[in-house]
Parts: sequence; structure tokens; C-alpha cells
Amino acid sequence: MPISEVRATVGRFVSIRCASSVIVAMITEVSCENLSSADNYIAIASVDLLGEILNAADKAKFQRGVTNYPTIGDSVDLITSQELRTIYAPTGSDQINVGFLQQDRSVIAYVDVEEMLSKHFAVLGSTGVGKSTGVSLLLNEILKARPNLRIFLLDVHNEYGRCFGDRALVLNPRNLKLPFWLFNFEEIVDVLFGGRAGVPEELDILAEVIPIAKGVYTQYQNADRIGLKRIDPKQIGYTVDTPVPYRLVDLMSLIDERMGKLENRSSRIIYHKLISRIEAVRNDPRYAFMFDNANVGGDTMAEVISHLFRLPANGKPMTVMQLAGFPAEVIDSVVSVLCRMAFDFGLWSDGVSPLLFVCEEAHRYASADRNVGFGPTRKAVSRIAKEGRKYGVYLGLITQRPAELDATIISQCNTLFTMRLANERDQALLRAAVSDAAANLLSFVPSLGTREVLAFGEGVALPTRLRFKEVPPHQLPRGEATISSVPSVTSGHDMHFVSAVLERWRGATSQRDVPNDPVFSAPPAKTMSSVEAPMLQPSMGLDPDRFSLLKKPLR
Repeated sequence: MPISEVRATVGRFVSIRCASSVIVAMITEVSCENLSSADNYIAIASVDLLGEILNAADKAKFQRGVTNYPTIGDSVDLITSQELRTIYAPTGSDQINVGFLQQDRSVIAYVDVEEMLSKHFAVLGSTGVGKSTGVSLLLNEILKARPNLRIFLLDVHNEYGRCFGDRALVLNPRNLKLPFWLFNFEEIVDVLFGGRAGVPEELDILAEVIPIAKGVYTQYQNADRIGLKRIDPKQIGYTVDTPVPYRLVDLMSLIDERMGKLENRSSRIIYHKLISRIEAVRNDPRYAFMFDNANVGGDTMAEVISHLFRLPANGKPMTVMQLAGFPAEVIDSVVSVLCRMAFDFGLWSDGVSPLLFVCEEAHRYASADRNVGFGPTRKAVSRIAKEGRKYGVYLGLITQRPAELDATIISQCNTLFTMRLANERDQALLRAAVSDAAANLLSFVPSLGTREVLAFGEGVALPTRLRFKEVPPHQLPRGEATISSVPSVTSGHDMHFVSAVLERWRGATSQRDVPNDPVFSAPPAKTMSSVEAPMLQPSMGLDPDRFSLLKKPLR
């Protein structure tokens, strides 16, 4: 080749022609120092050997690893387009087209869906490099390739509502029903105490009365009349974490009953504080998704799981859980419940119905710092990462700060899509996570362009620098699609505009329906029944007889 055409630079693939195969190698270093002036060579390159193309009888086939090493004198060429196609050729029907190679735009980059899902994957990249668009692309392609796979996406910034069209059910605080009794003890304590550590005396009372309240409800369901027989808490068989229904009114009356037996005023204060705490959360309209019908009861666990995790899918195999409208204090607990239920359902169904659980902004829920975030959420995500694949629960992590993510969890993700990352700690974590052959590619990470990706791991044939393909406008996440930092000249922002915004803002924390909320201007989708998307209901008020036990004479 003429010197002007020899673009043998770092990151390029070369082929080394051996007797029985063609070895594929990647250039990791190029130097022209210490070259003898008598030589005809321009430079000396170091390469990493990645795999080999075997010339089988019918067609050439690529495999990772090298069985026969090259000898001195074997010729080296820049790799041809045909050889690149052989390497990246789809090996089966289970491949998705995510873009094209940066080195040769005529070669389509395929990802193996089975390898990518079953061994978990992560999308990493700083803000503004096209990460959300890449996630939309990947999930839409996965939905095409695996129409029966259910996907659950935690959407932290409410970006993905429009990306999946009518294939996704969009849930938010207004149409979510997640009964409070599905929360385990740690999670309900986190809700009641607003994310702070609980008061030990109050926790002891709760731990004692919750199992009894469950027993009372079960006995009430199984008997025509209640109150004939005293319940011995030791004989119920329920623990504080058993996911069976109980009513708040029963819980309150049990706490009241214990308070009524106390004569010491200072001891009563603890009980009184606990009751006030429960009532404050119960009557807060922001928590209506948990405490609606709290005193009506009903074992709705099957309906909730069927609705959340799309069983049956009814043409909508995907759930987008929009978290931006939830109270900040309760988001961690909600995520913990959802992760835990996803894993437990996979466990007890023996993985019959696979689910992909996608965590946007994953470092918020599974922080490397044990003092940050909510312990049970980290534990729930970690369980899916470590054991989920055995039960058909797969994990997809999206984060802009991989160094802040729990190292155990990210090490379980065997396919990494890395976009531009400027932070040194994030790059160091990546170097530790990928193989030596791929580590040399990581020097490109700070300088990758928008939509450019380095893909490593089980889902791709080789460590690859590729570019995601264009995403249709209707699949663009909201942030990329509409919001601009340049204000529109035509939009006259007057007092009416401010009033409309305040109406929505107040509506999120009040008990009235919001007239100006664009989310509800469209008619509700008819998927299950009219029960599917109820508006925030006014709270049912306090039970007028709740202190009746205090008025009874002491025996």
C-alpha cells in the first residue's frame, strides 16, 4: 500500500496470515523510535491477539482465543471488510442490530441478546453523550427480538414515557397501586420515619403488632364473626415480613390496646408518637398509592404483581415506572419493594417467565458507600445481580458514575456499553472490570464522540468501538427530544403560565385533581379495567372509634 493509505493506528484491527488460520489482532501501540535508518519500515506496532478466523470446509468462522500462534515471517495486513463481516456476522437469529463499526461503517455491529441478557449488561457514560437514547435503542431492539420478554424500567427522570409507544405501560404515583402491606419491615419503617433511622422503642412495638395484625385479618377473613377468640401471637405463624394483607385500623387498635394498659405516662408517649407517625403518613395524599383502601383490606397481591410485571402482557410487555413524582423520602423503599418482588416472583416461579429489570441512575440505589442510600435496596439489586439469571431475572444498569456503584454489582455485568467518561475514578474502575486485551481500548473513553460506544464482554464478538444507529424521533427520550436551554421566543411566559405550573406543583401534594396536568389530558388506556389508573383519592379519615379501648374501665 502507498504510505498515505497505511492508516495502521492504535485501535485498528490487523490480520496475521498463518498456515491454517488468520489471527485477528488489535494494535495497542505504535512507535517510530529506535528504527534503523537502513530499514524500509515506517513504524513498529505492538498488537494484542484476540481470536482467529478458521477456514472451514463450507465457510470461514471466527472464534475467540488463539490456538496456533504466528511464527516469524507470517505476513500482516490491515483487516479487510470481508474479514470484519466474518467476525461480526450474526451467529443465530438471536442477534440485534445496534449500529455499525467505527472502523468500517459498512459492517453492522450485532449484539447477542441471550449472552447480553442472561449475564446482565450495563450502559455507562457521562451526561449528554446519548446514554438515554442508547438505552431506548437497546430496549426497543430487545423487544423486537424477544417479544415475550417482560421489561421493567425504573425511569428516574420521567424521560422514557413516549419511547416505547403502546408496548409499554407507564406507571406513576397517580395510577400505581402498591399496598403498604407488601413492604417488608425495613421498608415500611423507612416510609414511616421518612428515610431516617427508626426509634428503637417504636420499632419494637411495630415488630410485635404487625404479625398480630396480619393474624387478625386472616382470622377475620376465615371466620364469620371476629373477637370470639383471643389470638396468641406465637400461634399465628406470620413474621413481620410475610407478604399477607393487614389493615391499618387493626394495627392502630392493637397499638391503642397496648397503650391503654400502660399507667406510666412516659411509656404512653412512645405509643402516642407511633400512632401520630402512622396517621401522618396515612393521611398524606402523596402516599395515596400505598395507603388507599388501607382500612378496607383485600388480598390484591396477585393483581398488583400481574399489573406491575405484565402477566399476562396484553400486548404491553414493558412497564415504565416513572419515579420523579414520588415523595423523595419513599423512592428508595419503593425501588426496594419492586426489586425484591421481581426477584422473589422469579424464584418461586422457577424462572418460567423471564424479566429484564433495568435500573436508570443505578448508583442512587446501589451505592459503593455503605453509608449512602437505603441498605435493603442495595441488597435487592445485588441479589438480582448475583443470582437473578438462575431464575430468569436479568439486570440492566445505566449509570453516569460507575465508580460510585457497588463494585460487586457492576462486576456481575458481563456486557458493558461504555460511552464517554471523563472522570478518572470511573475509568480506573472500568480497567479493573474488563480483560487485558480490551483494556488498551479504554484510553479512547475520554475522547469518544456522541453516540460512540466501546462494547466489551459476552454480548459482542470482540471488544469493539461502534456507533449506535439513529433512533427514530418518536423513540427519543424526552430530555433529548424536547428540552432546549434556549427559551422559545414565541412562548409568552406570563402569570397564567406560572399559575398553571403552580397548580400542577400543588396538585402533587394535595387531594384535588389537577386540571392543568398534561399527563391526564389524554384518555386513559383501556388495558385491564377502569381500576387500572385511578386518580388520587381523598383519604378516608380517622376511625372515630379508635380510642374506644382507652375509655374502657381497667379490670
